[in-house]
Amino acid sequence: MSEDKGADGASSLPTGSRLWPSKRYAEMHLRSLQDPERFWAEEARKLDWYKTWDRVLDWDPPYARWFVGGMLNASYQCVDRHVTSWRRSKVAIYWEGENGETRVLSYSTLFREVNRYASVLKKLGVKKGDRVALYLPMVPDLPIFMLACARIGAVHTVIFSGFSAKAIADRVNDIQAKILVTSDGSYRRGKILALKEITDDAVQMSASIEKTVVIRRAGESVPMTPGRDFWLSDLLGEAERVVPAEPVESTHPLYILYT
Repeated sequence: MSEDKGADGASSLPTGSRLWPSKRYAEMHLRSLQDPERFWAEEARKLDWYKTWDRVLDWDPPYARWFVGGMLNASYQCVDRHVTSWRRSKVAIYWEGENGETRVLSYSTLFREVNRYASVLKKLGVKKGDRVALYLPMVPDLPIFMLACARIGAVHTVIFSGFSAKAIADRVNDIQAKILVTSDGSYRRGKILALKEITDDAVQMSASIEKTVVIRRAGESVPMTPGRDFWLSDLLGEAERVVPAEPVESTHPLYILYT
């Protein structure tokens, strides 16, 4: 997208009652400084809540707790409320792989997939508060699993698919993840990275991992440990179509990010 300019280079955005973006931002910023609790309460009401908050802010420097007593779900905000609106057929995710393959997911398709993936996690024993590690390439399954974790109240961590087994184990052990999601391989600069092999090495160093879920991506033949390793495609065959979003506290952790 680009902003339309006049012959002299000036913006042709309409004037009058409609504020210019920079002016509107400045006014919003000023309101947020003058009365931050009122400002953020107004913004928060744009979300869908199972229960609205008792207090906007508990401020005990240097600690802050926002929207104390409120209950909501991030997956619901990102998916559910759009499938009941005009956006249901709009594109939620455009994806193009390294080899040129493409995939387009509408909000209604994303809703279906997030529910099925959430069902897979629940059937593997994942509950609210449990940790899930995602060691995946940049494929649509990654954000789908992120949203599926949020849907059931699980906390996820995304691990860069170029990391070593030791780096994976360090993160998995730190959060005590129960489930590790990976793929049979990934493409990078024309080569196939053996993600499942790296995952197997990581699991040997991670006592908390109970099960691994493997996505078919590169078509590689990989060893599967019975009772521990499961193909996602097999698990989806028994997945439920609808998994209600779990109401969680406003301060409930969504994910853990290592920098």
